Amino acid sequence: MICPDYIIEGLEVQFRSIEQQRMQGLPLLNPALQVEAVGFRQWQDLCLGVLITPWFMNLMLIPHEGDSWREKRIGDKQTHLFPSGPYDFILGEEEGIGRYQMCSLFSPMFEFSDQQTAVTTATQVMLAIMDEENQDGLSTCESEINRRWHGEAEEDETTTDESSEPERSVAISERLQQPVSRRDLLRGTIHQDGEQ
Repeated sequence: MICPDYIIEGLEVQFRSIEQQRMQGLPLLNPALQVEAVGFRQWQDLCLGVLITPWFMNLMLIPHEGDSWREKRIGDKQTHLFPSGPYDFILGEEEGIGRYQMCSLFSPMFEFSDQQTAVTTATQVMLAIMDEENQDGLSTCESEINRRWHGEAEEDETTTDESSEPERSVAISERLQQPVSRRDLLRGTIHQDGEQ
């Protein structure tokens, strides 16, 4: 079921305003991107989707009424269980939309060369979190997601082999052109040579 238009439009209007008023001039903005809500749908009486901005891509949970989670403090964390596993969200609040919860996927956004690549990634994320086959060890910790996305080892990150050649940084647009499962997209285990 699709979320009401007023929720999605309100979210986009509010974050465009944040971009213009609070974020102007900051070096972490990717000028190739714009604010866009992607894939929003009903989930347990909430609206769930991905919000793309020039400075982050987050999973967002928005209640139909802005007074939800009043017993919690801004910045509190809450874990939600999706078909693909548990995800940690942080409570936020904005005047135009009220309280919402967010789970960071990417920040900053310089790996995205254009809006379509960001939208494609967001769409794949929405498919992946609703797929039970993605339950095997997905992490929702931002540092873990980023580490896996860049192909870094899970164990003993302090050891380095000086004789090894440094890995070439691969753009997300290149990764998306390689055959990859939704599981690997969300886990960030897409390597430059297509190895999983």
